[in-house]
Amino acid sequence: MSETPTPTTNDVAVGEKILVLSLGSWEQHGPHLPLDTDSVIIGRVVRDALSHSSVNEKEFICAPLLPITASDEHEGFAGGLSTGTEALVGAVVAICRSASSWAVGTLIVNGHGGNFDALQKIASALKDEHIVYSIWSLPSYEGGDMHAGHTETSLMLHISPSSVHLHRLSHFSPTEASVETLRDFGVHAVSPTGILGNPNSATAEHGEEVLDLYVRSLAQRMQTCADTWLRFST
Repeated sequence: MSETPTPTTNDVAVGEKILVLSLGSWEQHGPHLPLDTDSVIIGRVVRDALSHSSVNEKEFICAPLLPITASDEHEGFAGGLSTGTEALVGAVVAICRSASSWAVGTLIVNGHGGNFDALQKIASALKDEHIVYSIWSLPSYEGGDMHAGHTETSLMLHISPSSVHLHRLSHFSPTEASVETLRDFGVHAVSPTGILGNPNSATAEHGEEVLDLYVRSLAQRMQTCADTWLRFST
């Protein structure tokens, strides 16, 4: 995740590091964005947040990003993979439990909206086991849309423009749906293209602005975790 080399075990002193565990996804993002869009975005957000002036990168260690998470709502589209909610819960709780033997806490950084149910269960399980954690998800903003639309397409035009295929959207009509509808019927039932929003309005300039919003939000959470878990007053 970071540009710095992966540390050895001798570089990790017990009680001096915060684990960053990032959750991406491997699912359809319309005909114009890659399956790993969420992973690409959240990976860049974490990398830039670690370089933010308010963050001491040496206080954090990044686990390998989890590229397949809970994406059952995208069933019906070719190429997608999902752990389902329960398997994701089990894996993340086990990772946090394992990390608790040496890390002061785990910051779970979520880049996929479909993990919402899993994150609630993860939080409950970690509280029950008295494992120190914090969960951060990509913040919403006025004018943002849900999936593979203006927001994510703009971000990818800024982060990875060569992976965006806007020419495949020539006959596209915007589609919107409520979270409740998606929970009940899935994305395919309401949007055959897999897009929820309007990617045709996307720009790299907007993607840069959104990335900055995300990075500043995560950097603030990282600083809060470090202040609370590593530099708290006695």
